[in-house]
Amino acid sequence: MRILHFKNAFERMLNKVLHKNPALEKHILKTFSLLEEDVFHPALKTHKLHGKLSQSYSCSVNREYRILFEFDISVIYLISIGTHDEVY
Repeated sequence: MRILHFKNAFERMLNKVLHKNPALEKHILKTFSLLEEDVFHPALKTHKLHGKLSQSYSCSVNREYRILFEFDISVIYLISIGTHDEVY
């Protein structure tokens, strides 16, 4: 099981997302839980990115929102959260 590391920019983005859409909080918390359990859990639809983001992965919070992250053996580094267009 890995631990989540919230980068400062991620925390600011998360606050903006939750301010615009408070109902999304439970979906985000569920996503965090699944990430800690298994970054490749099927419900997350995790995939490796390409191009300038080739070191990062993306997972789905819901149909609209994504989380970008990187990970190693023990830590998941949360980079950004937002809609598809906002994070890519």
